[in-house]
Amino acid sequence: MGEMTVTTLEGQQGPPTSSPMAGEADDREGRNLLRRLRTPRRPKLWFEILLIAVSYWTYSLIRNAVPEQKSAALRNADWIWDVEHSLGLAFEHSVNHAVDSVTWLIVGMNYYYATLHFIVTLGVLVWLYRCHPGRYAATRLVLFATTAVALVGYYLYPLAPPRLMPGGDFIDTVVVHNTWGSMASGDLKNMSNQYAAMPSMHIGWSLWCGLTIFALASVPWVKVLGLLYPTLTLVVIVATANHFWLDAVGGMICLAFGYTVARLWYGKLPYVLPKLVPEQQPRKKSYAR
Repeated sequence: MGEMTVTTLEGQQGPPTSSPMAGEADDREGRNLLRRLRTPRRPKLWFEILLIAVSYWTYSLIRNAVPEQKSAALRNADWIWDVEHSLGLAFEHSVNHAVDSVTWLIVGMNYYYATLHFIVTLGVLVWLYRCHPGRYAATRLVLFATTAVALVGYYLYPLAPPRLMPGGDFIDTVVVHNTWGSMASGDLKNMSNQYAAMPSMHIGWSLWCGLTIFALASVPWVKVLGLLYPTLTLVVIVATANHFWLDAVGGMICLAFGYTVARLWYGKLPYVLPKLVPEQQPRKKSYAR
């Protein structure tokens, strides 16, 4: 079916060739399948919870499985520090010491660093799920692609945070103030790769949250809060000596990659997709007579 036999002048049958109609049907079927995959659907709660849990577990497993290349990480930190000095923008040390002199402020930043990274990101995902189901999958794809490419950075470019640089005179604010604010300090240091500072996913995730809130929120002051969140996160990661500001640039590049992936897959940016997903009509069954 769908093939025809070619008969030569001598009456011999030649090799079968594909029917043009069959080829067109296959092409249409392929295009329809791709269109269905790209069409936003109403997300299923149980699937989203499972997907996010498994994805974060996998991300943590891979991130922590990257070999802690201490010597390379320290060399890279020295190089980053030299580059920032050559640009006249090596301000991490001054910010770290200035903020550390205000105990309540630096303690608050330690807890900010440890908690809001997860709380705000999950909060934005829940908000998208409830209020913007048509844009949820595409916006989630941005976050997942951003995080996935960050793993490549951790493997290819091990980097020590400023607080671990020998002779750098940076203050590890979590250790000094006996607070919980970094998975790579104190009793938690064996649970996390200490030399996975580039790129900064604190910036990648917070900027994803901020842009999503700014683009989709209807209340002006909420839009402003969306933009302030990644800005304050940048101050926090520098003040606590967990990152160089160039790590933040790396996080932004990863986020740009995430948006590119979503744009290529859906044909447009997530925020211009329809807000709601049309109710799917049940397919009518056809019976042969």
